[in-house]
Amino acid sequence: MVGELLLYALIFIVSLAALLKASDWFVDTAERVGLSLGIPPFIIGVTIIAFGTSLPELASSIAAVLAGESEIVVGNVVGSNITNILLIIGLVALVSKEVQLEFRVMDTEIPLLIGSALLLWFTLYDLVLSPIEVGLLLSAMVVFIVSSVQGGKGYPKLERSKVSWKSYAILLVSIVLIYLGANYTIFAIQKVSIMAGIGSEFLALTVVSLGTSLPEVVVSVTAARKNKVGMAIGNVIGSNIFNTYSVMGIPALFGKLVIPAGIVDFSLPFMLGITFFFSILCITHRISKTEGVLLLTFYAFFLIELTSSI
Repeated sequence: MVGELLLYALIFIVSLAALLKASDWFVDTAERVGLSLGIPPFIIGVTIIAFGTSLPELASSIAAVLAGESEIVVGNVVGSNITNILLIIGLVALVSKEVQLEFRVMDTEIPLLIGSALLLWFTLYDLVLSPIEVGLLLSAMVVFIVSSVQGGKGYPKLERSKVSWKSYAILLVSIVLIYLGANYTIFAIQKVSIMAGIGSEFLALTVVSLGTSLPEVVVSVTAARKNKVGMAIGNVIGSNIFNTYSVMGIPALFGKLVIPAGIVDFSLPFMLGITFFFSILCITHRISKTEGVLLLTFYAFFLIELTSSI
């Protein structure tokens, strides 16, 4: 027993270290490649980085369906969305000198975020995800990507910088390392949790969602520390929308999803509520450190409520 725990602890440390380094490479390289294509930093966040950092959620959800543990998918999506807003935005507000939203977040991205949260609630409240609803989620994802890219045309044009093939190679390698690092981190955490006898629904909402959100946490905090706040906020918004549409929709193509009643009764309404709360914070186009602490407090409350229900 002790030997197994030490082995999983070693896997956790090594995979987390790889995740941290790969995320640092990813932030720098994605911005260089994006700027070379004339893409503003915020659009880079809601598209390129959001997609790359959400790959662990998608991969783990597909694996869960194939393994006959499809209830993990809903918990993964809802838990990751809650973690992204409360934990990541809270940490970004604390590590940044100032979170000043200088982009048109209230005009475009926030309405899309609210729309995705509402659509998720409407599709899951009856505990059934029909083929028509799956098609609706995937269609909405295509619309989001197209609208985000087209919305970038309204931003001031930036001077394009040239990048070599090495930058594209580093970008690809960093994505692979983020994926592998997150997966093995989740693997180690899950093994320890299973040995403790924790149920899959609680595991999905906490350990799995936190584990799959590690790329978003690391990338967003790293971007914020580099004073690239627009990329950090864009990453959260893009990741949540990607989670709702693709991470919920694509795994449903591999098998029927089980929608746990407990998640629909508490976690899903809580996700909807904190999405609206985050939208209200964005009205002032800034997020203070005090508001960041409040977000982290809500996250602690969420974890306490889940723990008390075990």
